[in-house]
Amino acid sequence: MEAKRAMEAKKAVETREETEVNGMAEAREAAILERQVRLQMRVITQGAAELIGEEELKQKIACSIRTGKPLTIKFGMDPSAPDIHLGHAVTLRKLKQMQDLGHTIVIVIGDFTAKIGDPTGRSNGRKAMTESEVLLNAQTYQEQIFRILDREKTQVRFNGEWLEVLNLDQVLRLASTMTVARMLERDDFQKRFRGGIPIGLHEFFYPLMQAYDSVELQADMELGGTDQTFNILLGRSLQKERGQEPQAALFMPLLEGLDGVEKMSKSLGNYIGICEDARTMFTKTMQVPDALIVKYFELATDIRPEELDGMKRRLEEGWNPRDCKLILARTITSLYHSRQETEEAERFFTEAFTNKSVPEDVDALRVPWKESPTMYDCIRPLAEARIVESGAQLRRLVAQGGVQKNGIRVEDLEEAVESGDVLKIGKRKFVRIELA
Repeated sequence: MEAKRAMEAKKAVETREETEVNGMAEAREAAILERQVRLQMRVITQGAAELIGEEELKQKIACSIRTGKPLTIKFGMDPSAPDIHLGHAVTLRKLKQMQDLGHTIVIVIGDFTAKIGDPTGRSNGRKAMTESEVLLNAQTYQEQIFRILDREKTQVRFNGEWLEVLNLDQVLRLASTMTVARMLERDDFQKRFRGGIPIGLHEFFYPLMQAYDSVELQADMELGGTDQTFNILLGRSLQKERGQEPQAALFMPLLEGLDGVEKMSKSLGNYIGICEDARTMFTKTMQVPDALIVKYFELATDIRPEELDGMKRRLEEGWNPRDCKLILARTITSLYHSRQETEEAERFFTEAFTNKSVPEDVDALRVPWKESPTMYDCIRPLAEARIVESGAQLRRLVAQGGVQKNGIRVEDLEEAVESGDVLKIGKRKFVRIELA
């Protein structure tokens, strides 16, 4: 009897010890999981303007880590303007960071919705695009986005795949999920309605169709600019209505251009294009206002949170902003160009703008040969090479002292030029004259 009680006591002790060990193991696993979720959340939210559905996203990430199933991250692109600059690339860089975390990126090209025309931010209706325009721009988009995203880890879908096959009954049921009053909550629709500017009924379908994309993909998360808030939140609502877990919504801020005031825009000329050559990209980045250095690091590069903290700390301690911008220029240029091209671009910048000497390696500009050519004879070649917009712009630059020949200011367009002369046009452009 005593032996039996001793065995039972021993077994109880062993069971208690096993429970304690299991409990400790579970606690360690939970702590590791919590740390992994926290690290992912820090990368995801760095630089973001707003995250809606934060707790839901944490749960989704935890489930993804436990099961090994990546999240489906949606990003919609309306193929209306095919040239991408760093402002457009803010969201693409964030997608790349999440792709590096192991999640699946789905780029939805709105070939069907582009035929409606995105009314976002418009004071009037947007002209719908033709199918050929959509396909051409979509192809250009893909060529550019894969300068940032990993092609092998990215899905590209056209929303015409599912929107074109909806029948009228399905479209009407989709429309029944939204009221006119809710649509008029949008600033652009509200302003047009109050101003008596016509709103086409078909324009109400654009945000509905974009929201339906999220249902079709069963997206876990959607990214967009702050100007897409209404459309993306509508996706959450429609997913709930269809019995799906609602997507988290991450909104990225708009990036100011080189003027430091207006948002980056090609039409304003304050942009850095992701397809520009290394020299131009490096030199333009060095024009970023000091006040925006940290923001450019945060939104236009893949800098890790702890590295960004170090950069902020050094600037606060009085580090020279110019030295910081050199790192920024190297970082941004190397994202889109090779190491060799980036180093050559920095050498060119140092020669031309730091040492204020005439760089040795300058692109040639072929000018038709004449007996005694002058700056006048360079106008057409300069315009064709897009170094100046017109002869009028060159005249203004000369009058303002913005043109140099071999490091000496050009006073008028009667200035003679010879083969081998190096012209500096404006702040950033150099060409070597080659008489042909």
